Amino acid sequence: MDASVTPRSAPTRARPFAKTQGRTPLWLRLWLGRDMAPSREEFQAALDGLWVGDPAMDELVAWMEEYGRGRGHRLFQQALKQGVDSLTDAPEPLVRFFRQVETRPDWVDPELLELGARFIHGTGEGATFVLRDLALMGGYLLSGFNQSLVLTGALTEGTGRRVARTGHWWIDCTEVGGLEPLAAGYRATLQVRLVHALVRRDLDRREDWDHERWGLPLSQVDMVATYLGFSVVMLNGLRLLGIPVTPRESRAVMHLWRYACWLMGVQEPWLVDTEKEGALRLHHTLMTQSQPDWTTPELARALAREPLAHRFSRLQSVRRRLRYHMHLSTSRYFLGKEKMRQLGLPEHILPWFPLVTIAPRFTYYSSHRFLPGLRERLQQRGRAFQRAAVGTLRET
Repeated sequence: MDASVTPRSAPTRARPFAKTQGRTPLWLRLWLGRDMAPSREEFQAALDGLWVGDPAMDELVAWMEEYGRGRGHRLFQQALKQGVDSLTDAPEPLVRFFRQVETRPDWVDPELLELGARFIHGTGEGATFVLRDLALMGGYLLSGFNQSLVLTGALTEGTGRRVARTGHWWIDCTEVGGLEPLAAGYRATLQVRLVHALVRRDLDRREDWDHERWGLPLSQVDMVATYLGFSVVMLNGLRLLGIPVTPRESRAVMHLWRYACWLMGVQEPWLVDTEKEGALRLHHTLMTQSQPDWTTPELARALAREPLAHRFSRLQSVRRRLRYHMHLSTSRYFLGKEKMRQLGLPEHILPWFPLVTIAPRFTYYSSHRFLPGLRERLQQRGRAFQRAAVGTLRET
């Protein structure tokens, strides 16, 4: 960190406390049991979190630099794939890190993890539309998230490739048993965590990273907001698309992502149990985020155009245009006309696709979810669609 910056000073990307105290709609206050606006203590915790990274992985990366990044990386990969006990005379920093992540917290409930995964399978295309057209597209409005993409060159890397990597990780994490030690989701999550720490270490040393404005790269607060996008934002988006969510399913999804993001390096005080707690936490972290800038339309337009590069076996040109307009209309449905303008996307687009499909989708999910045979079919077909969607992105 730049020595000239006081660690506890509020980065200028965050709003002044007075501007976080907006009125909470009555229905939302009744659901939450409190105002949405953060208290001074809650907001200060969010500001402090802008200066916190991932201490455990950051320490391991610092050791790898001293030990030799190549040698350290090879040992890390072996421990990741085979367990740290597979290493002979493993260095203490590596043992300490893997002993921590291989020991599940007492609060992890395997039954809830499985229920959360199976529910996500059953949401089929709904989950992919929500995560793409609401969580990811809406996230581009928060330009603080975009800075690491700009400075690492990922802005020009290729949207399909970048989104495909995230989609593949999401598939691995939401498999039944995917977060078990040495399973695909577990390995993928720790791999991403390592990459985040390497990027954080690199950007933190660069002169063109503006600490006074952005705080620490890939901070704890940024990780929290991202994690809640996969849980709170997804659950709310699914309901808006006509997919009902029971209280137990909501808790299961929140539980799955609580554990996944514990593995990712989100610290215990930031993890939440319920959707209500998550909605509050998300709002408080968003109060530290910056307004749209030039990166917003740059990323948004690239994501919007990405379906035009999909490969189809038949009627490719027609299906590309249809897919393009389906996603645009879904973003318009979720985000509204003004945010579409801020994203640099067509404002005149109508939310036709969600409006046309919401009733059939509600009927389909409601009729399949409660009978065992139909529920299994719903999950199998939904997961097949999700895998196909990620596979299309990878081909692109």
